[in-house]
Amino acid sequence: MIRFKLGEQIEKKQFQEGRHITVQEVAAGSGVNRMTLSKILNQRGYSTGTEIVDKLCRYFGCPVGDLLEYVPDEAESPRAPPPA
Repeated sequence: MIRFKLGEQIEKKQFQEGRHITVQEVAAGSGVNRMTLSKILNQRGYSTGTEIVDKLCRYFGCPVGDLLEYVPDEAESPRAPPPA
């Protein structure tokens, strides 16, 4: 599963700028709908297109790896190899 690290990026920007940043402010600054941002923040495994990822990376000034990470699903956890 791909996990968004949007909350972490908002916190990082707040720390750097020394002020509170709202989801509405991120929406206005990035051009991403506020409802989409809310879904990214609150729905585990939310899926979106590369255009949204591009806008968020541009807004936060970060590479894709700072915004997204791969997390293996629990069902995909490695199993023991079959006996020989």
